[in-house]
Amino acid sequence: MTKPTIGFIGLGLMGGNMVENLQKKGYQLTVLDLNKDAVSACVARGANVASSAKELAAASDIVMLCLTTSAVVESIFYADDGILAGIKAGAVLIDFGTSIPASTKKIGADLAAKGAGMIDAPLGRTPAHAKDGLLNIMAAGDQATFDKVQPVLQDQGENIFYLGALGAGHTTKLINNFIGMTTVCAMSQAFAVAELAGVDRQQLFEIMSTGPSNSPFMHFCKNYAVDGVSDLGFSIANANKDLGYFLKMLEEFDTRSEIAEGSSANLQAAFDAGMGKGNVPEIFDYFLKLKK
Repeated sequence: MTKPTIGFIGLGLMGGNMVENLQKKGYQLTVLDLNKDAVSACVARGANVASSAKELAAASDIVMLCLTTSAVVESIFYADDGILAGIKAGAVLIDFGTSIPASTKKIGADLAAKGAGMIDAPLGRTPAHAKDGLLNIMAAGDQATFDKVQPVLQDQGENIFYLGALGAGHTTKLINNFIGMTTVCAMSQAFAVAELAGVDRQQLFEIMSTGPSNSPFMHFCKNYAVDGVSDLGFSIANANKDLGYFLKMLEEFDTRSEIAEGSSANLQAAFDAGMGKGNVPEIFDYFLKLKK
């Protein structure tokens, strides 16, 4: 069976490695990104280059996005030379980023009006997993559209979760990141309070890690707070964005999360202090200096 042609926009660490994996598996890709070096690397492996998102969409059976924010996705989608202007009837747009579900549903409706489909498919795991096709993928959209692209998703992910109607993938990812990022903030502050109180941080870790609080996140926090090793690979800036999206999503349900609001305020303050590029456990340094 002939493989579908793929257009890929967003060649950061994750997206670039996803493209490399797809190219190794025999897919023909057209790429678009502002980073000329990233584009050149894809071209050296046989990819084509588009001059606009419209051109890319017109040349593709599947358009894939791995972008930073909902605002960026919408700007590339709705521009005069954007995806919506070029996408073909029967094509599918897959958004691998972390986006606001309401935005995803709006884009999906506009695609449907042109006879195209959409899957929101945010990712779990790391760029290293992306290169090996071992991502966790949280996919959502109508069943027929999912079935159409499932073989391609299986070439990109070890675990593919089908979650139902469009938007459920981004909703699930935001809930997942709410749990993860509030946990990291709480554990990082625990180590900071131990330092301020004169309690040995290594001993605190040994005690906490023998109980039900033990988790991979605890180990990431301990690695930075105790050993000075920053290895989670998820930035304060990204965590701040995702918790902000989670809080915005809650507005749709006429509810709130004081837990998320507190962690979001901490992340925003750390970001404002110039710590945005640091990994999330580095918020330990912010908590050490925090005054009432």
